[in-house]
Order: sequence, then structure tokens, then C-alpha cells
Amino acid sequence: MAGAVIASAVLTLLLPDDLRLGPRWALPLAEGLLLVALISGDPLRISRRSTALRAVSIALVGVLACGAIWSTVRLIDDLIHGGTETNSATALLLAGSSVWASTVLAFSLLYFELDSGGPAARAHHMPQTPALAFPQQLSPELNASHWRPRYIDYFYLGFTNSTALSPTDVMPLAPWAKIVMTLQSIVSLVILGLVVARAVNVLA
Repeated sequence: MAGAVIASAVLTLLLPDDLRLGPRWALPLAEGLLLVALISGDPLRISRRSTALRAVSIALVGVLACGAIWSTVRLIDDLIHGGTETNSATALLLAGSSVWASTVLAFSLLYFELDSGGPAARAHHMPQTPALAFPQQLSPELNASHWRPRYIDYFYLGFTNSTALSPTDVMPLAPWAKIVMTLQSIVSLVILGLVVARAVNVLA
């Protein structure tokens, strides 16, 4: 999770100024402060159940999600009305890739934080019916009663949902999970479709 937040901050720094929410330093600084607070509050493993820590985690994900959505909206606006990075195929593909990767990280952290009450709750007890059902939970023959999803499992979910634009091996069971996965697929489809179409048009 820490690596994902750091990667998201780096991607924010690499974005063009008109695609970034606020000054270049503002979003990475907010993400860094929240991450430091999380690590200092639960340094060894995410298993300490605390209302304050959960609030900080949700705030961290909210900051990442707001930044990713803002960048997506700004990129779409630039593609429709023209922007500095839309006249160069290389610059456009780099900006589009950064925005797309930021959305993957933001949504993966959102799944990580919201599924089954969050990572601390999952460490203590997995519900009979999780919001997101992984293969280990759907296949009794795997005998994975003590298995717990980790961040890499949610990153894989976020990545495949953004590329396949549909569920792959993880099934959304809760209404919120279906809504969020649908929203992520729409965002990814718009980014990939518009960026690729514009890049081909520039190269042509």
C-alpha cells in the first residue's frame, strides 16, 4: 500500500501542470503526510483496529481519488477542446498513461480500504459474504479459510478491471463494489479511447 501511494505521488509530479489538482507539491505532500501518519500509527502490519486510523486511511484514498478524477476530467477537456499536450502524440501518450495509471492505483486502494471493513478488520475476521469475492473464497477445494486478500490482490483487480473493462477473476457481490467497478471501467474506457484516437489522429 505504501508503495502504491508513493507511486501515485510520483505520477502526480510527472503530470502536466494543467492536468494536476493544485500546485505541483500540494497533492504529493498531502499524500505523504497521511501515509506517514498511517505508518506511525500501525508500523508493522495493518491489523490495529482504530477509528482514527481508518479515518486517515479513507482520507488518503479520498485524496488519491480526487486527484485521479480531476486529472481525468482535465485530460478529457483538453482532448475535446485542445490543450498543450494534445498536439504531440508522445506528450499525449505520456500524459494519458500517467492519468490512467493514477486511476488504477486510486481504485485499487479504494477496493483495499472498503472491502470487508478494511484491512484491519479483514486481518481479524473475514465475513461470510465479502463485498469482493476472490477465487480463493469461491473455490472450496482450495481450503483457503485462513486466506486474506492483500494489497497486491486489489491492485490486480484494479488493473484487470481497467484493461478488460469487466470483472475477471474477482466477482463484485456488494452493490457499492458493482458501482465502483462500473465507474472505473467507464473512466478507463474514456481515457484509453480518447487518448488513442487523438494520438492516431496526430500521427496521421
